[in-house]
Amino acid sequence: MADKPESERFWRIAGAGVGFQGGSAAVDSATIIAGFVHAVTGSSIAVGLASAILRFGWLFPQLFVGYLAEGRRRRMPFYVVGAFGRAACLALLAAAVAALGGASPTVLAVVFFVLWTGYAFISGIVAVPYNDIVGRSIPSGRRSRLLAWRFFGGGLLGLAVAAAAHRLIGHLPFVEAHAAIFAIGAALMLASSVLFVSAGETDAPAPREPRRGFAEFLLGGLRVYREDARFRLFLRSQWLGGAALMALPFYVIQARAGGLALLDIPLLLGAQTAGALASNPLWGRWGDRRGKQSLLEGVAVLRLIPPLAVLIMALTWDRLGVATLPAFAALFFLLGALVNGTTIAMLGYLMEISPDDRRPAYSGYFNAFVAPSSLLPIVGGVIADAVSLNGVFVVAVVAGALQYLTIRRLGQPAGDSEE
Repeated sequence: MADKPESERFWRIAGAGVGFQGGSAAVDSATIIAGFVHAVTGSSIAVGLASAILRFGWLFPQLFVGYLAEGRRRRMPFYVVGAFGRAACLALLAAAVAALGGASPTVLAVVFFVLWTGYAFISGIVAVPYNDIVGRSIPSGRRSRLLAWRFFGGGLLGLAVAAAAHRLIGHLPFVEAHAAIFAIGAALMLASSVLFVSAGETDAPAPREPRRGFAEFLLGGLRVYREDARFRLFLRSQWLGGAALMALPFYVIQARAGGLALLDIPLLLGAQTAGALASNPLWGRWGDRRGKQSLLEGVAVLRLIPPLAVLIMALTWDRLGVATLPAFAALFFLLGALVNGTTIAMLGYLMEISPDDRRPAYSGYFNAFVAPSSLLPIVGGVIADAVSLNGVFVVAVVAGALQYLTIRRLGQPAGDSEE
């Protein structure tokens, strides 16, 4: 399968990315999953936990998979385990939710979190082999176009998934509707996996140096942290960013508190997807023309707007009669754009500060060091339940401001372009 024409591999991999984006929309932790978990449990902590599990499960396995995959000439088996495993977990989740429609909320919540945790951690296996196989299969000059097609097609498919979710929630009972939405996610993840595997894989080049032991590999990360001041400061800025983003799953809860119907949550997913889709050209042009440092600073400043806006709405909507759905749709459009911008800025800057010969190791070390910050939504849930939802957004504003000040200290890397 590795001898397929380059153009055929290109479109199969792009199609796999589109399917993944659509499947991810069906289980988006800031909208569909947040609404489902809050309706089942009534707990803000549970909402934060669902978001934290997904992010931590994605990041944590990458260090181990990277080490194991480094010594293999073929990395597709790792992808197969992760990609088909996550599709299976979503299929099991859909079946379990449908079967437990009449069960107690506690039983439904426990089963959900068990399968959701499996989905998150098995998904984390995929990232390393995916990036490596794409890097060897697609020439450098075509990778940007591959990502452009992936995010464009995936955005359109995500809008279709949001429309389907809206219709399902409007026409089926709560549990059956969400079981169907999860089944859509599983089907799209399966299609994505089949397409990617069908593209094939060439053998990876033999390593130039003897393979290091895992303990030595880990010690190398500690040396990087101690000796690379820019890497260390960048990592701190991302921890502050994690504190700012811990509010993400609670926007839906705040919208529900303001009177938004459960039926309208898929519309927020659609707005979020549209924002991500529309903003891609802006972030790409900004980063390429003005440099990754400028993009990091710009996104950090803009990220202060959503928590400030939701605080203003929460304090004034009773008196001013703010139309909740239009206001939150606009807010989620901006959130979708900023989540995309954050990812593009972070990855771009990390590539710039990573030495060419150590980029895979730097990525692994970075993900390992930043992974604990993905658990901060649990802290957000505790704040929401113990203090108030508004307290979560106040913390997000403070953390975002501190992140901006930290990013200002980073400075522009030597290779970062600016016109």
